[in-house]
Amino acid sequence: MEQDQRILARITEMVVDEHRLRQALAAGEIDDASEQRQLGQLERELDQCWDLLRRRRAKSEFGENPDDAQVRPSSQVEGYRG
Repeated sequence: MEQDQRILARITEMVVDEHRLRQALAAGEIDDASEQRQLGQLERELDQCWDLLRRRRAKSEFGENPDDAQVRPSSQVEGYRG
């Protein structure tokens, strides 16, 4: 469960970063292209974290070792919402 807590903490950090980016755009501190590029990266990493957390929980639920779940490439988990 400690690993799950680390994943959840990283998700929280990324959500804070997302809000910070949106505020920076609204304040004129960054341009649209920069915001979109950075948001895209955050969204891909968020998708991977949610996917990993979901798969860890499923393994645990079915008596398997959750540590066997590995981060999958963003192309495999793109668009996933936890």
